[in-house]
Amino acid sequence: MPSGLQREKLVLAMVGLPARGKTYTARKVARYLQWSGYRAEVFNVGEHRRARIGPGQPHEFFDPANRDAAVLLHSLAMEVLDRVIAWLGRDGDVAIYDATNSTHERRAEIRRRCAAAGVDLFFIENVCTDPARVEVNIRATKVGSPDYAKAEPEAATADFRRRIEHYEKAYQAVGDDEGGYIRSVDAGTQVVVNRLEGYLSSRLVYFLMNLHLSERPIWLTRHGESIYNISGRIGGDADLAPRGERFARSLASFVHQRISPNEEMVVWSSSLRRTIRTAEVIERPYVTWRALDEIDAGICDGMTYDEIKASMPEEYAARAHDKFRYRYPRGESYQDVIQRLDSVIVELERQQKPVLVIAHQAVLRALYAYFTEVAPEDCPFLPIPLHAVVELRPHAYGCEERRIALAPLVAQSRSSG
Repeated sequence: MPSGLQREKLVLAMVGLPARGKTYTARKVARYLQWSGYRAEVFNVGEHRRARIGPGQPHEFFDPANRDAAVLLHSLAMEVLDRVIAWLGRDGDVAIYDATNSTHERRAEIRRRCAAAGVDLFFIENVCTDPARVEVNIRATKVGSPDYAKAEPEAATADFRRRIEHYEKAYQAVGDDEGGYIRSVDAGTQVVVNRLEGYLSSRLVYFLMNLHLSERPIWLTRHGESIYNISGRIGGDADLAPRGERFARSLASFVHQRISPNEEMVVWSSSLRRTIRTAEVIERPYVTWRALDEIDAGICDGMTYDEIKASMPEEYAARAHDKFRYRYPRGESYQDVIQRLDSVIVELERQQKPVLVIAHQAVLRALYAYFTEVAPEDCPFLPIPLHAVVELRPHAYGCEERRIALAPLVAQSRSSG
């Protein structure tokens, strides 16, 4: 959690019809909070239902007119809410309660239980007015869910559409008299905010305004080998070494093979020479971000680790003991890097075009940890080698990853005739 802030005890209750991106939003919010230092967790009622009574209930099970099923579903939802409140009472900060929560009556009960437990509550309502987007969500996520593991795709799609129709019969949008809420319409195209106060709420509003469901590749790569890489020195603003120049050409070839000249993409680099030079060779417009600069090594900038061990053994030992929280004298820690990358993460979530990030080892470790749900404390140990591209494809239920090693290309010589 950011230093100096009082510990939160908060329930974020999702609201919305099926196939509106609630679970995607819940997971993204939880990941963003975890990465920012909060103890956050998603509690999904659908998963609890499948664990208790098994998957595969047909659409009739979700019809509000089916009173026995309605009683059972309500009971299961309250069991999960009890788990939410108990977890917050032990050691949690923010619990995301992932369910449809689609009626005034259900939300009133959530409010009563949270108030009795002394925890704050606000709702996140996902609304989708685009039938095509809903259809994409159905086919991309629900058809492959455990509820339809044994069903043919078309049969699964038809059944799930009927399930949505049942929920539509009883659905009631969150009202202004129901307390604090954020309503995200069409994946952040419009965001409505009601009765929210405080630091965390404002951060979540900004985050949700930039969150969308479009799948696109995010490519992470370090700059080409620099003069400092050869000598084992940390930090600095060194130029590329000859091998690094060749890697830049290889990276340009990688990009050109995947993105045609008339297609748009986003290229970001840090403000340091070795990343800027790597970006220049691609011959695409690029933006430099100081937030992407390598971890600040302070008074150790330009030294090798052997030199630090010899001249500052206490600092060397402190870094080895807690690499995540260790802060170089007059410099930064990995924890500091994560905090300064907040705006980068939000902008990455906002982008709907392919993105190439050319940066440095510590920064890319932190970005990779966010998208792949690695604990922040573990990010200092993630392998991000030189002369390779990490391809990430975030989607509703996780993130696909592929690593591509790029051999540095030798410049082609031109024939004189």
